[in-house]
Amino acid sequence: MKKVLVLAATHLAAAGLGFAAGIYVLPILIAPPAPTAAEVKAAGAAEFSAQFRRDLKGSDLLHWGEGTVSLNRRSIAFQGKLAPGPDYKLYLAPEFVDTKEGFLRIKNRSQRIGDVRTFESFVLAHSADLGKYDTVVVWCETFSMFISAGKYR
Repeated sequence: MKKVLVLAATHLAAAGLGFAAGIYVLPILIAPPAPTAAEVKAAGAAEFSAQFRRDLKGSDLLHWGEGTVSLNRRSIAFQGKLAPGPDYKLYLAPEFVDTKEGFLRIKNRSQRIGDVRTFESFVLAHSADLGKYDTVVVWCETFSMFISAGKYR
């Protein structure tokens, strides 16, 4: 009986680890190719820019961004790296936040721009009024996790 319980526990633990690894690895495997530096540059001249940094209060080993975000009237381009994960969304926020709790507090006043499907640079078209916001935020919608943010104004 003891042997059966040990085997069941170890198999359940292995299945749990496999499932968790799948959640982390699957977005990497199905991600489309990231835009090249030339494609990011072709998005247009930046009217504003912001920095994603790994050392934000709400970032951790598995949830972070590092690089430069360039914003103009038509597009938002990112050159750098994001920690891989599922269901990332890009938002414009009315104030700088650096934690999950901070973003949840202002999420209803923020504008969702689109899906972030690559982890080494992205370009997203938009029609938002950049003057209404001052921060760009990457957020994991499925798990309500803060990834990164940068203040551009």
